[in-house]
Amino acid sequence: MNKRFTNLKKKAMATTLALALCLSSFSLSFADSSKVVTLGANLKPAQKEQMLKYFGVNQDEAVVLEVNNTEERKYLQGVASEQQLGKITISCSYVEPTSKGSGINVKTANLTWVTSSMIATTLSTAGIVDANVIVAAPFPVSGTGGLTGVMKAFEDATGKPLPEDKKELATEELITTGDLGDDIGQDKATGVINDIKTEIIKNGTKDTVQIAETINNITNNYNITLSPEQQKQVEGLMSKIAQQDYDYSKVKDTLSNVSNIVDKNLSDIGESVKNSGIFDTIKGWFSNLFGGESKDLGILENTNDSLLGDNAQIDATDKNAINLPSSQEVEGFFAKIWNWFTGLFNDSNKNESENSSTTPQKSEYLPGDESSNSNVPASNEDNASNPQEENNNSTDNNASSKEESSTSEIPPAQ
Repeated sequence: MNKRFTNLKKKAMATTLALALCLSSFSLSFADSSKVVTLGANLKPAQKEQMLKYFGVNQDEAVVLEVNNTEERKYLQGVASEQQLGKITISCSYVEPTSKGSGINVKTANLTWVTSSMIATTLSTAGIVDANVIVAAPFPVSGTGGLTGVMKAFEDATGKPLPEDKKELATEELITTGDLGDDIGQDKATGVINDIKTEIIKNGTKDTVQIAETINNITNNYNITLSPEQQKQVEGLMSKIAQQDYDYSKVKDTLSNVSNIVDKNLSDIGESVKNSGIFDTIKGWFSNLFGGESKDLGILENTNDSLLGDNAQIDATDKNAINLPSSQEVEGFFAKIWNWFTGLFNDSNKNESENSSTTPQKSEYLPGDESSNSNVPASNEDNASNPQEENNNSTDNNASSKEESSTSEIPPAQ
């Protein structure tokens, strides 16, 4: 009896242990399987670790995949030049599918040819509706291969493949937009392609003549003229998009957000789109000033931008995803404002005292001189506190960049 009980006890313990190990393994492997990171296959181990730290994840907190140049060429071949294709893969991505109606939010770092808005609108073409996306590299690259990593990560995170024809279209759109941006600027190019696509999807346009008219109307709004080659390229892209089954209600928020970002960026440099009235301009200004509607940006708010250096080019479809100034910089800024503000009253009191003096004397005092040397923000000193460390970091990054520059994602010739 005791022997039988002992055997049963041993079996129960073994079963419990096996179950615990299975659950532990399941928990470790799928700690957050909805978040997927892709790393450029040609990054060095230290650079891969750097990118994981930049994203704010550990190996057991997200699924980590590699993307190689062969995968990139699958979609870029035929639409990108050999220079744009490159021979190795550097770009990395981090993707988090979000709830219905969230739209596509994108943040980029160290991408020189591709912008966050460009990626956002092309992802809608790929069939992605709701997701937070980061595309970054440890040093400056064009970013042409980043889209491949995002699509691969999204498919792995959701367990659902994206339509192959839409993925090919998204890549073609990215290259078309980038090439056009070489001539008219990234923002204008993004706005033109995005707005044309919006009109075609919204109106269900399929006729080639109507597509050409839509292209002409939008380019007129942006006050640009396409060359015959560019016209043909854009018409070909939009004809393919017109044949797809896009649901405008699902993509309109992303497309509208991209359009608003482009309008704001162009307005900042003194340009505007003809069809945006004064009311839209004021509304956009207030929206950007006060942050607009608050939303959860998820992984976009957890990046460590300082890991990429002070000169890293950071961009995002929502400016709230770009790291705010440090507390020292904020304190320095408000200290400067406070000194200026209190200086006004000090000057006023001093002038009143001089004016009420029984024996007026000629004074060479000029308002503002007393505090002019004390109004330098503390952040200026902080930013230059350790130039040696900054130079060392810059040297290391430049060495790494030069070592791979011959085959890395090189921006197209300007």
